[in-house]
Amino acid sequence: MNSETLDQKRRAIRPLLDERSAADGMNVYYAFYHADERTQLYTFPSGAERARGYVAVSRTGIDLFRPLLTMRLPPGDPEGAADLLYDALQPGASVFIHCALEDRPVLAALFDIHSEQHLYLYRLDRKRFEPIVNVLVTRSSTPDGMPRYIIRPTNPQSEGEIGASATLNWQTPNFAEVTVYTNPQYRQRGWGRSVVAALVDDLLQAGQTPLYEVARQNEASISLAQSVGFVNTGADKLLLEGTLKPRP
Repeated sequence: MNSETLDQKRRAIRPLLDERSAADGMNVYYAFYHADERTQLYTFPSGAERARGYVAVSRTGIDLFRPLLTMRLPPGDPEGAADLLYDALQPGASVFIHCALEDRPVLAALFDIHSEQHLYLYRLDRKRFEPIVNVLVTRSSTPDGMPRYIIRPTNPQSEGEIGASATLNWQTPNFAEVTVYTNPQYRQRGWGRSVVAALVDDLLQAGQTPLYEVARQNEASISLAQSVGFVNTGADKLLLEGTLKPRP
């Protein structure tokens, strides 16, 4: 797909997404800011100057062979949604799907779903955030230039280990999604909270609003997010793994 065609499709779907909405944040990233060479857009109706729906097929670091789908399906039009998805994918294609809860019935009719996570979307409430001073936290960057905050254990036998780290899944001019890892050996020390707070402070200074997406059963991660100042937006999402069925 050439950049001109991609630009035309981006213009066609722009009215479907709100760049200042946390609920649309991830869709906005994959539709407008993900690398052109790793992005394919399909619109409905195809070729329309103003689309009623779209699917973004994105190559990501999640899996080299299975793309991630983000979308806005045409409302109240399951046949149109099917046309759109079969235009984007061949039957038998294995994908990850990030979608709104209301999209599940249509997707379940078209895909064999192999796994499913219900996700809560949290947004930072600036009034609840207080910076944390922890001298163990150091700043670095990921290979693609995103900020990363790390705590490494200080004992000699743990040299090279990472105790906790926080970085970004994606970012747009308005939002950035925070992700955190805490080594199981070093939990219950507040290290995850410290690296998340450092990254949040960095984002706020850059004028971005931090977001945090978490599986609803992950109580420890939810507790960490709330302790830093994140609040539930109520814009729940699904993360599915599925294979497109043959078209009836």
